[in-house]
Amino acid sequence: MLDQLESGPWPSFVTDIKRQAEKNEACWDILGQLELSYKDKITHWKHGGIVGVFGYGGGIVGRYSDVAKKFPGVAHFHTVRVNQPSSKFYSSEILRKICDIWERRGSGMTNMHGSTGDLVLLGTFTEQLEEIFYELTHDVGVDLGGSGGNLRTPSCCLGKARCEWSCYDTQAACHNITMTYQDELHRPAFPYKFKIKFSGCPNDCVAAIARSDLAVIGNWKDDIRIDQAAVKGYLNGEFPANGGSYSGRDWGPFDIKAEVIDLCPTGCMWMEGDTLKIDDAECTRCMHCINVMPRALRPGKVQGATICIGAKAPILDGAQIATMIVPFIEMDPENEFQELKDIIEKCWDWWMEEGKNRERIGESIQRIGLPTFLQVMEVEPLPQHVKEPRSNPYVFWKAEEVPGGFERDLAEFRKRNPM
Repeated sequence: MLDQLESGPWPSFVTDIKRQAEKNEACWDILGQLELSYKDKITHWKHGGIVGVFGYGGGIVGRYSDVAKKFPGVAHFHTVRVNQPSSKFYSSEILRKICDIWERRGSGMTNMHGSTGDLVLLGTFTEQLEEIFYELTHDVGVDLGGSGGNLRTPSCCLGKARCEWSCYDTQAACHNITMTYQDELHRPAFPYKFKIKFSGCPNDCVAAIARSDLAVIGNWKDDIRIDQAAVKGYLNGEFPANGGSYSGRDWGPFDIKAEVIDLCPTGCMWMEGDTLKIDDAECTRCMHCINVMPRALRPGKVQGATICIGAKAPILDGAQIATMIVPFIEMDPENEFQELKDIIEKCWDWWMEEGKNRERIGESIQRIGLPTFLQVMEVEPLPQHVKEPRSNPYVFWKAEEVPGGFERDLAEFRKRNPM
């Protein structure tokens, strides 16, 4: 059955593992156990308890075979997570050192990259873990990443290193948060996992809004910058739209109404003659117009980030996208990103008190209610916090929020219910 997976037009992981098996016999056993799993239609991995390195509660994912006598090479097959550098910028020297360690002490198989961060080293025995950890930290200078109910390894997009739209230094923020919260990363104390991802602009190239418990998405506070001469250039066909990324197909002359204005989700753009107008108060920062006409439009100058909280991929309660909580904060590296840290710690304080075991913060908010969470975060409710207007006929407020409300209601009650 595994051999059949090599027959298609695409590269096969089976071929990759067979190639690695020429150097490491454990890879034959991983193929053998997987074939058996396909035949039996059950997994043959079992969880045999917590495994890790001294002083750390996370970073190693324990895995044991329940058919170890048949496949002794994978009796233990622990996964080691290695904390990636910001934006995954490696030197070839560092990668070579890591691969050398893994070929010597593990299966030689890697996952480059885990979907939400971490360089993943697949498969080793318990007795190798301390040796691997020592060599990674002392010889290479890298640390373990997160696993379990802790802060998972923060990750970020390329940011200002390579992207002209980035509204803050994602790499500096990611590194600072990683170094600040080492204890939360290595010693699990949370109800469940907590992921922080940094995107430099609303294009959100790391998909933070869909995959992280706290998404830090670059944004701007003022108006979109417009170069009207460049707008005319697009209208006259002097510049290719979408940065010229036509993939070889001729889409015909640029039509600003069809390709930009009519696709604006809030309808906040229009033309007056050959002048482009934007009602920035209605702009939702979707980036579509900027992506289509990059020479003509740019993010505003007052830049920072929007904080969205509560996304996760499907496990318990289904997929959930993040909710915008804080519309704008400054991302000041000179102030050590203190405004962001205040928000993170408020979230943790509430979630660790109220969250159930294996409940992500987004599920806690869903269960307890967004109004309560906003109150804890000391955020004034905004229309953008409302998911579906008029879907609930009941409106609740506190007596102190209505001037004279309690006294008036009490008087009305006593009039209707005389003692």
